[in-house]
Amino acid sequence: MSLRRRLKENGLALSMAALFLLCFVGQAITGLQHYNSEAADHGLSTLSFGGYLTHGHFVEAIFENWESEFLQMALFVVLTVFLRQKGSSESKPLTGTKEVDEDPRKHIGEPQAPWPVRTGRFLGVYSHSLALALFGMFFVSLAVHAMGGRIAYNEEQIAHGGETVSLLVYASSSRFWFESFQNWQSEFLSVGVLIVLSIFLRERGSPQSKPVHAPHAATGD
Repeated sequence: MSLRRRLKENGLALSMAALFLLCFVGQAITGLQHYNSEAADHGLSTLSFGGYLTHGHFVEAIFENWESEFLQMALFVVLTVFLRQKGSSESKPLTGTKEVDEDPRKHIGEPQAPWPVRTGRFLGVYSHSLALALFGMFFVSLAVHAMGGRIAYNEEQIAHGGETVSLLVYASSSRFWFESFQNWQSEFLSVGVLIVLSIFLRERGSPQSKPVHAPHAATGD
């Protein structure tokens, strides 16, 4: 397969990966500058770039955002199975079924089907694998957020002569949940806005939009 064809077939994923890396590096560079500036003001040791990447300040900032992204995607995937929104391109039609509702057991043995469908093995798990993966990444991110946040919090406590805390104590603190809720609410707001705006507004050529000529009341594809 030619490179040009590979780029065409994977352009969306590659573009998102490039934007992610660009923003990730940008956050790391500016985060290091911010941390070292704060550390110098308080008479603390500054960090190298490599040291900052594994420091609680950076780990906490990264994973508190990742957890909210994975949570909203997981819940959106699950809720769109059962709930509808009249007129939204993000909703299945109000009545009837779509291909995604079809029982995969009807396709056992088909040579082009994914391995779990083709063989009939682990089909129950595979039928919900997208939501399971997203929820799994959410819980991992939540845990790493707590660990990174505890490191950063304890460093602040030591610098100010306070007491350090255990992971369990930090994970039950108002600071930890404030950081989580401030990200969660923004994610749910953005998804809700997309659901509602897609009723009335269009983006020609985008699968996230209804056809430009479609009436506002038309739901789904």
